[in-house]
Amino acid sequence: MLGIFLGVAALITVLSVMNGFGKELRDRILGVVSHVTISQTGAKLKDWKSVARIAKEHEQVTAMAPYVLGQGMLNSKGSVKGVMVRGILPDQEAGVSRLGNAMKSGALADLKPGEYGMIIGSALTWKLDIDVGSYVSLIVPQALATPAGIMPRFRRFKVVGVFDVGMYEYDSGLTLIHMDDAAALYRIPEGASGLRLKIEDLYQAPEVALELQDKLGYAFITRDWTREHANFFRALKIEKRVMLVILLLIVAVAAFNIVSTLVMVVTDKQSDIAILRTLGLKPSSVMAVFMVQGTIIGVVGTALGVLGGVALAANVQEVVQFIEGLFKFKILAADVYYITDLPSDIHSSDVIVIAVSSFVMSIMATIYPAWRASRVQPAQALRYE
Repeated sequence: MLGIFLGVAALITVLSVMNGFGKELRDRILGVVSHVTISQTGAKLKDWKSVARIAKEHEQVTAMAPYVLGQGMLNSKGSVKGVMVRGILPDQEAGVSRLGNAMKSGALADLKPGEYGMIIGSALTWKLDIDVGSYVSLIVPQALATPAGIMPRFRRFKVVGVFDVGMYEYDSGLTLIHMDDAAALYRIPEGASGLRLKIEDLYQAPEVALELQDKLGYAFITRDWTREHANFFRALKIEKRVMLVILLLIVAVAAFNIVSTLVMVVTDKQSDIAILRTLGLKPSSVMAVFMVQGTIIGVVGTALGVLGGVALAANVQEVVQFIEGLFKFKILAADVYYITDLPSDIHSSDVIVIAVSSFVMSIMATIYPAWRASRVQPAQALRYE
């Protein structure tokens, strides 16, 4: 019972923590990446306002914002860093992303058209040795023909804000400027690169993207967040499945203990089994007796494991804080990890799968010892009694 309890509790706790990390990473990614993106074949979305009116008719769409997307290199004090440049409308961007809540200094509203202000990630401030108020040069991959020859195009920007979303990919490689400035810089006088949508249920994003694709036609391209980071989320899912299989071996070891325990009981109780057989107990009834005994071990161990695992998973952060305070060390140090807490997200489907798997293995573990008990011959068992 103790072995099954520990195995089930460990399984539920570990999978819940993995779910928590997956949810935390997904929330951080979706704080920057939109649920659904609409773009058009070519370099720009020519009439984003009409597309926005069509998208707004969908019941799942709660907010939308146009954007201009481009690449460039930031140059400051001799340091150069390649970045992704996103032109936004500050008043609409707040509806489709959480960048406004991730500002360490400044605000999205500080981006004014024509003033060429820029908001950068926290990792970029360290790489380029800049801060709010500093000036940087943005070089774009578009040539400019001059009497002196072909020259790269660049523009000087003033840093007006710094964000920190907790994802190094974005904190070190994303910059925000006003959409009008981006349109002028990348020579998109009308239109935008695309339209970003926020939907009510993010798990419905693939269906919403397909429905909008059918409504807009194949001149447009719709992509949802599951496709934007498909490999990352697929890796998380595979890792969770592998961890489930590995930790189920703990339960399998506990189930094997049921086999050894019942085999010893059968060997020790051979004479008692023989006496019951002589009194008329059928072999099937003998088998049922030992299967019930093993099943009770499995049921009690699984039930206690489920209760203990759910309780531990629901309070894992408090347990971690207690251990950290007891041994005076930090499990997830802030200077090493982007996620400093130990999140937990209990899924009822995981608990059910673990409980059913444990119960099935417990029952299967009773079959061989119970079969051996049913094969005991009274004459041979009582020969030396």
